[in-house]
Amino acid sequence: MIQETHTKQKGIQLSEAALKRVKILRDEQGSELCLRVGVRQGGCSGMSYMMDFEDISQISEEDESFDYDGFKIVCDRKSLLYLYGLMLDYSDAMIGGGFQFTNPNASQTCGCGKSFGV
Repeated sequence: MIQETHTKQKGIQLSEAALKRVKILRDEQGSELCLRVGVRQGGCSGMSYMMDFEDISQISEEDESFDYDGFKIVCDRKSLLYLYGLMLDYSDAMIGGGFQFTNPNASQTCGCGKSFGV
């Protein structure tokens, strides 16, 4: 179930559960990190989601960044064409738990939810 977003104005949206989880993961690695979200070719539906932490010094002028209470999510502009409006949610359920991507731009998604096609 997708929870209420922190704000509806951002190109990449986070549920409260996802924001809480990424902050915990970031704090385990270091506080000067942002979350980079993007896409790459591959996966069973043609494109796969990618996300990883990186140092905030790596943010370039070619990136779009979204602030959530001092936590930054960064996406390159090319990926944002495919991800605009993406909702990132998190569940700690034993089956089907983890991060879930709900992408309004995807015309097809694979069963695992980690890749998509447009």
